Amino acid sequence: MDDVTRELGTAAWRKSSLSGDNGGDCVEVAKLPDGHRGIRDSKNPSGPALTLTPTQWTTFLRSVRSGEFG
Repeated sequence: MDDVTRELGTAAWRKSSLSGDNGGDCVEVAKLPDGHRGIRDSKNPSGPALTLTPTQWTTFLRSVRSGEFG
């Protein structure tokens, strides 16, 4: 198990401010000590998580904000 994967288990996860309280499509994000970010489905916290490097995270946020995924 690499360091990033290990850090996911102890990370402080927070739900997206755009996620509702009704149990729908919710995303959680964790900032890892080395600058990586973890992203997971809040309905399945023990399931898989996506990890992004700081550069990938910045690119991802830019894409979301520009509406690329909508």
